[in-house]
Amino acid sequence: MLSWVDGQPAAQLSVLDRGLAYGDGLFETIAVRGGQPRLLARHLARLDDGLRRLRLPLDLGELERELLAFCAELGEGVAKLLVTRGEGARGYAPPQPTQPRRILLGSPMPVYPAEHADRGVRLFPCVTRLAEQPLLAGLKHLNRLEQVLARSEWQDPAYAEGLMCDGAGRVIEGVYSNLFLVKDGRLLSADLSRCGVAGVMRAEVLAQAAALGIAVQLGDISRADLLAADEVFLCNSLYGIWPVRELQGHDWSVGPLTRKLQGIIRSLLDS
Repeated sequence: MLSWVDGQPAAQLSVLDRGLAYGDGLFETIAVRGGQPRLLARHLARLDDGLRRLRLPLDLGELERELLAFCAELGEGVAKLLVTRGEGARGYAPPQPTQPRRILLGSPMPVYPAEHADRGVRLFPCVTRLAEQPLLAGLKHLNRLEQVLARSEWQDPAYAEGLMCDGAGRVIEGVYSNLFLVKDGRLLSADLSRCGVAGVMRAEVLAQAAALGIAVQLGDISRADLLAADEVFLCNSLYGIWPVRELQGHDWSVGPLTRKLQGIIRSLLDS
C-alpha cells in the first residue's frame, strides 16, 4: 500500500494523534484514474467546508499539490486522504497552536459485481440509527462508528448496501452511499442538515440534474415516500450509481432517469 504522512512516504503514525484518540479530523475517499483524482473540485470544496467548521487551519493549495503528486504516483485506484488535528496532550482541549496532520493512503480500486450497476441492488434495513448533530451534519468526519455498527448487521452478500434512517425514522442514506428517489419525474434526496454525509457524488448528481432541467427536492423522506417512489438509486464517488431493486420484499424497476444519470456519471468517472 502506498502511504504518505505530511508529504513524505511513511507507514507509521504517532499514538498521540488526535485522529486516533478522538476521531478529530476529516477524510475524503477519491477515485484515481490515469494518475488523476476524479471529482477533485468537489472533494476539495467539501474538505474546505469541513476544515472551516472544525477550525482546522490548513493550506488547501498546498494540500491539493500534495494530493496531485500522490495520485500521479498511485496511477490507478483509491486515494484516501485524512486530515487530523495532529498530536496533542491528554484531554479534549485542542492543542494551541494546532498543527494538522495530512495522511494519504493508496489502494487498488474495489471490484464490484457488474450486476449491481446493471440489475440493481438489494438494501438491508439497518436497525442502527443516525444521531442528529447539526454541527457535524454533512461532514465526512473521522468518527464512523454508526456506519461500523450498521455494516456489522448483515453478512449476506445478497445485500450490497444498508439503508440508514435517523432517530425519528426519516430515510437518510446508505451506509456508504447517498440515496435518491424518483417520483413523477422529480428527483428527491434527504435533507442533511441534521445528520448524514453530503457525498461528493450526491453533489454531482444534483448538478447534473439541474443541468438537465430535472426538478430536485431536498427534504424529509419517510418510509412511505421511499416505497411509493417510481425509481430508487444509490450514488458513491467510487462506483457512480447503483439502481435499487428491492427492500424487504418491495421491488422497484430500473427506470429511465436512473439509467440516464448513471450513463452521465459513468462517463465522468471513466473519462
